[in-house]
Amino acid sequence: MNDCRKANLAHFAVTIIGKDRPGIVADTAQVLYALGCNVEDSSCTMLGGEFAMILIVSHEKPFSKKRLEAEFAAKNQGNGLSAFIRSLKDDEVCYREPEGELCLVKVYGSDKPGIVYRITRELADRQVNITDLNTKLIGSPAEPVYVLMLEAALPQGMTVEDASELLQNLKRELCVEISVRLITPVSL
Repeated sequence: MNDCRKANLAHFAVTIIGKDRPGIVADTAQVLYALGCNVEDSSCTMLGGEFAMILIVSHEKPFSKKRLEAEFAAKNQGNGLSAFIRSLKDDEVCYREPEGELCLVKVYGSDKPGIVYRITRELADRQVNITDLNTKLIGSPAEPVYVLMLEAALPQGMTVEDASELLQNLKRELCVEISVRLITPVSL
């Protein structure tokens, strides 16, 4: 058993999505608090007019996925939110520090299909592990600019310069600006 997982805890991934409005995080936290769940990890964001959050929660055993599903179904009835719950196995709970150097890849250019696919496929084919990815459309409706920012862990032996070089062909082909820089980890 992993050192970070306690044998007496059940772990779940909880995903909530729906039209953005004030109170989604509070309503979700209320359900979890009322059940006695602990929020161990979370991420939330707005995507267009939608709000999305994913949480890793734990509860002392015995505790079932069905109970979580029932409580969220009751809370979300009629409010347009959807909740998806997944039981986690031992190897899915613990945070694992990405191996290799961390880098930030920034892509700016005219909005067109394929930017995310082409950049991420190029990195995946070289065993680069994407740990975070965000996209936005900025600028004006007349002149939209697509922005992609991703954080990635480079495989052993690959440098930031190597990663930058492998994206140069895509820079020309997609007519976008691409920059790659090292992220210096900060210890808390």
